[in-house]
Amino acid sequence: MAKKKQQSAGTPATVALTAAGTAFTVHAYAHDPAAASYGEEAAQALGVGAERVFKTLVADVDGELTVAVVPVAGSLDLKALASAVGGKRAAMADPAAAERTTGYVRGGISPLGQRKKLRTVLDDSASAHATICVSAGRRGLEVELSPADLAALTGAVLAPIGRT
Repeated sequence: MAKKKQQSAGTPATVALTAAGTAFTVHAYAHDPAAASYGEEAAQALGVGAERVFKTLVADVDGELTVAVVPVAGSLDLKALASAVGGKRAAMADPAAAERTTGYVRGGISPLGQRKKLRTVLDDSASAHATICVSAGRRGLEVELSPADLAALTGAVLAPIGRT
């Protein structure tokens, strides 16, 4: 009896990208558990400007989990995020709820291939770059793709949600 072959090397994010036929590049690096910032560690390890490496944050907007994708060089403007999705109040989500809902661990949450598809907002600064890097679904693994492809695959709206 033949066993179904699994893609053990892939993550849900890379599997989703492959299934969609999207052009992307995977970048792996040795993650340091003592790193103060996952995103800044990725930018340094990959030799990519911090304005091109984006972190995936999960916030609670009026009781609904929402994904925010912002440059690691800055921070998330919660008021702007709420406004971008027509909400009133936003706060960072409980980390356990974010992990449970996305299927990823903190520091490895990808906007792609999440267990439950969440509303997603991509900082509009992404459109200034031909490609950006986001988590590929685990610490020490990034995926590089065009911002337009990321927005299309996640159904993201572009809005100015990042602060420098």
